[in-house]
Order: sequence, then C-alpha cells, then structure tokens
Amino acid sequence: MILTGNEDLRVIKTIEAIKKSFSELICEKPYGRIKVKELCERAQINKKTFYNYYETMDALVTEMQDEMSAGYLKRIAGLELPKDLSEVNRIFFEYSIEQGAAYERITLDTSWERIRNQMIQTVNDHSWQKSASYQRLSSFEKTLLLSFIRGTTLAAYRKWVEDGKQMPIDEVLAILNRLQLGGVQGFFPKV
Repeated sequence: MILTGNEDLRVIKTIEAIKKSFSELICEKPYGRIKVKELCERAQINKKTFYNYYETMDALVTEMQDEMSAGYLKRIAGLELPKDLSEVNRIFFEYSIEQGAAYERITLDTSWERIRNQMIQTVNDHSWQKSASYQRLSSFEKTLLLSFIRGTTLAAYRKWVEDGKQMPIDEVLAILNRLQLGGVQGFFPKV
C-alpha cells in the first residue's frame, strides 16, 4: 500500500514496519526464502494485518520496486538518451548510494536477479522509449544495446562495491563512460 499522506497514523506505522522488516530480511536471505510469517513476526503484526495491505509477498515487492524506480526516474526525467548517458550513469551511482543496504543487495546479489530485472525493465521502458534514435533500432539492436548498458553499469557498480568503494566515484564513472559511450557511439554515431 503506497502511502498518500492521508492515512491514519496506525496504518502509516504498520506499513513502515512491514517495509522496514522486509528490507532487513532482504539483507539476510534470498527472496524465495522470505516467508510472510517471518516478516509478520519481525514487524510485530499478525498475518491477517499483512494481508489487509498486500495480497501476496509479490505485491509488497512490486510496490517497493515501484517506489525505488520512481525515485530514480524522477531524477533522470528530462535527460535525453543516449546523449545524456554519462549523466544518467552518475545519477544511478548517486541514487544507489543513498538507498541503503536492501537496495544494494537487490542491485548486486544474483539471488535477487528476477526482482532487479523487473526494476531495470521499468526504468528502461520509461527512459529509452522517449529516444527517437533508439526507436529507429531493430528489436535485436534494442535488446543488445540495453543488455550492454545494463551489464556494464551493474558490473562497474558491483566491482566498486566489492572493492569497498575505495576508488573515487568520478574515476569509476570515467571508466564506465569511456567503455559505454565508445560502444553506444557505434549504435548512435552522433552521441
């Protein structure tokens, strides 16, 4: 249940407890091993309360994905792809840093790949669909381009996190952008 700000304080606290508990569990185990009973015990609610707000665990995940994706999409709104790809990469890193451990786990851990791919698909659908040059590509080229961008971005972010975020973010982005923009220019010569 996405909060609108008009809810009763008890509803707000319950939803916050559910999401906080779920975020903690995300950091501890793969999605398929998180059970509603365990989530409810941690949130100190009963299962009936959980089901008053969410039909399934997937509904909770979808809502949290939408919230995470919406925040990122808001930040990249107005940027034009592929022209602003380097700025989109910067925003991705900055946004990811701000989101905390659960987001980082979803972004990096292979056990969360299905969840992560749904978030990426949402972002790609909103960001690349506005690009006229992207729309001129064949279906195969679109798939290959987005796979390349997703793969290189996640690989750079994953390596940076695994290395303890030691390298300055500007250096990581410079490497990522050289690699990506070099490849993207083959698709879009005037980037």
